[in-house]
Amino acid sequence: MKNTVLVTGATDGIGRRTALDILRAGHKVIVHGRSEVRIQRAIDGIISASKLSDLEGIQADFTSLSQVKKMADEIIERFPTLNGIVNNAGVYMNTKKLTEDGFEMSLAVNHLAPFALTLKLLPLLKANAPSRIINVSSVAHSRGKLNFSNLNAEKSFDGYEAYSLSKLANVLFTKELSKRLTGSGITVNALHPGVITTKLLKTGFGMSGGSLSEGAETSVYLATSDEVKDISGEYFNKKQITQPSPIADDEESLTKFWEASEEMTGVRFGELLF
Repeated sequence: MKNTVLVTGATDGIGRRTALDILRAGHKVIVHGRSEVRIQRAIDGIISASKLSDLEGIQADFTSLSQVKKMADEIIERFPTLNGIVNNAGVYMNTKKLTEDGFEMSLAVNHLAPFALTLKLLPLLKANAPSRIINVSSVAHSRGKLNFSNLNAEKSFDGYEAYSLSKLANVLFTKELSKRLTGSGITVNALHPGVITTKLLKTGFGMSGGSLSEGAETSVYLATSDEVKDISGEYFNKKQITQPSPIADDEESLTKFWEASEEMTGVRFGELLF
């Protein structure tokens, strides 16, 4: 079956390779980026590499929740067959910066934006079920600390702590959303892409790693393979289910963090007529 899959942060790095490989697997791809120039450059490159052209672009800056919400509305209007999302966009910040909404940048781009976008697109995904949501996390999530008095770096900031918290957020979001979507025909899974040579890896860790093809492999697998069509609420590494941080199994933490995410984004599961 031909799917329509949105890949966020698809203008370079792992996201661009993910978009290319999903396209090669026979599906329509929506390429998200923060500028029209970057989107068009990525689309041209993907077409050149694949000799395939069933892809379109959509623009939004994930540091702005208003742009994220506008993007969701545009997707609903332009892409009525959407049944897959790969939440890949991510940043690593070495210094504390706040978005226009007043949120720490790592938390905003890596968690709050995909949280708001995904929830707003749930009715469309339900209408086109079976659908899949894939959240690109990181092994760094296991170092994440869920300090509710410092979620937004109100008291202190450390680049790695903020990044690991945002990646833990991806796993907690996956676990709680999967529970809420039981019986809906929508699966939700998270993954570690590997230690891959990207701008993020160089910015945050000053090192190189594996190939972009390797980094995209598990995302593409979760987005396209029949082997995982009925699996939901799991965390994958190298296409295998792996045990995430113990926090992901703590019901109180899941509920409290979900409620905090709804409060920060202004997008609530119960208001979606889902």
